[in-house]
Amino acid sequence: QVQLVESGGGLVQAGGSLRLSCAASGSIFSINAMAWYRQAPGKQRELVATITRGGSTNYADSVKGRFTISRDNAKNTVYLQMNSLKPEDTAVYYCNADVLVKGSYDFSHYWGQGTQVTVSS
Repeated sequence: QVQLVESGGGLVQAGGSLRLSCAASGSIFSINAMAWYRQAPGKQRELVATITRGGSTNYADSVKGRFTISRDNAKNTVYLQMNSLKPEDTAVYYCNADVLVKGSYDFSHYWGQGTQVTVSS
């Protein structure tokens, strides 16, 4: 019913920048909070940043001041601008959205398929 598709990952040198995008599509009535998570090899998935429908944001301490989350409600899209990238930012990045599907009464969590970000030293 709902698909989240990430794009924008890739290989970048330390100190560089990348911009991730995640577009939601399908039978969407409304989207509440959206977020980015990441999972490095051998580690648990961790929250990177969240943004409410109204634009309030929250960040993991490890990315504060370097990453910026934003969204375009008209396009059902969330972005993650990543600057001053470090090798420890290497991970698969996943977007997540709380979606109210048309005809439903409750919000449900949906995940994207993930996009690889690799930062070389």
